[in-house]
Amino acid sequence: MKTKIIKVKGTWDEVLDDCRATVGKSELQKQPSTEWKKKILISEHSPIRDISIKWKWENIKSWIATHWSRHKFECFIKTQRTDRTGVNRDKLPQDAPVTFTGDANCQSLIDVMRKRLCFQASAETRMYAEDLKMTIRTIEPELADVLVPNCIYRGFCPELTPCGFFENYVKNLSKEEMISWAERYGQYNSQFYAKRSESE
Repeated sequence: MKTKIIKVKGTWDEVLDDCRATVGKSELQKQPSTEWKKKILISEHSPIRDISIKWKWENIKSWIATHWSRHKFECFIKTQRTDRTGVNRDKLPQDAPVTFTGDANCQSLIDVMRKRLCFQASAETRMYAEDLKMTIRTIEPELADVLVPNCIYRGFCPELTPCGFFENYVKNLSKEEMISWAERYGQYNSQFYAKRSESE
């Protein structure tokens, strides 16, 4: 894998206790269940921001790092300043290798992956998104499960030029699977389901 996890900041018992605080309940100071973690991540309530993942990519191409720097989380990219490197910055190509360190909470990761896991994203940039997701799965599997492209998140493809992934994804689902999928991601496209039901 290209992704190196540096640190996980925050704990699930903090998330649980902060959720309880918002409804006037006392702290439990215990690890919540897997099912609860999935529910709170899918609902995207603010306490999920208690947990952050810090990671590093070595020798990532500068132009790919620039794609990732457009999102709302902390990122630290190796400088290309001439006075720091001794190399004329004007002569560096876009594929010059840099080091990228990202630090994003759960909400930020959900948001960025909606764009970077999309097949309309640059293939190279998407590869890093997939690698980050697979690496997160080894330490926070519930979080990895909710990192999905925008079409899965929203229940339809919002792109001006759809790639066809969503249509291929849903056409193989049974009605029960579609309902389960809609419930899981909290999105419901009434026109799509009405059309699907009429054809059955």
